[in-house]
Amino acid sequence: MNENQFLLDEAFRWKMRFLRKASMAERMSKGVQEKINARIPGKVHKAVTESVKKMVEATLLGSNLTTHQKETGSLSLGEKDKLAKKVIAQYQKAAAASGIGTGAGGIFLGMADFPILLGIKMKCLFELASIYGCNTKRKEERIFLLYIFQLAFSSEAHRKEIFRIIENWETENREIDWRAFQQEYRDYLDLVKLFQLVPGFGAIVGGTANYKLLGHLGETARHVFHLRLIKEEAWE
Repeated sequence: MNENQFLLDEAFRWKMRFLRKASMAERMSKGVQEKINARIPGKVHKAVTESVKKMVEATLLGSNLTTHQKETGSLSLGEKDKLAKKVIAQYQKAAAASGIGTGAGGIFLGMADFPILLGIKMKCLFELASIYGCNTKRKEERIFLLYIFQLAFSSEAHRKEIFRIIENWETENREIDWRAFQQEYRDYLDLVKLFQLVPGFGAIVGGTANYKLLGHLGETARHVFHLRLIKEEAWE
């Protein structure tokens, strides 16, 4: 089995796990969150959506300006994968440090971790995109990264729709549904990050949660890029 075939098989196995049916606990949690969201006034949803949109757009701009395109054209997919894993590990450490620092301060600093962690995640995605040869100066490539982000941090139903769009990227509508973006991301984080708001204890939980969240995003991005690049090679 050659290197590309191994990574393709690995990506397909990941896809099967990733798109599996949600557990009973996950479905119950999502049901509760949907009921809570339904009670929140539309004006509040609109305000939060606009706030998250501006936050993400600012993060995208900053990441784009500070990420230098890597010269990886001569590397094999396996070599790119090894480099990607190193980058993910570096960002996991940064995310964990952020979670420990803000988690120790309780609810107010715990809330401050939201934009910090968002920035770390986006910067990581830009670095990975550079490794795999994507030109993030192009708007459609930056939108592609947002779809990877959504894929990683969405519920079962939304995840399947996002995956469908990614797999048919060349023919799909690429606009971002910002309300769905912020709501799915917020709901995904709610249970994971809840205990970070407890002073002291939050430092332990925050560091661990951030480390795992960044690892989850990195794994998702790696496999999506592998599927995309191997598909593009097959067309050539």
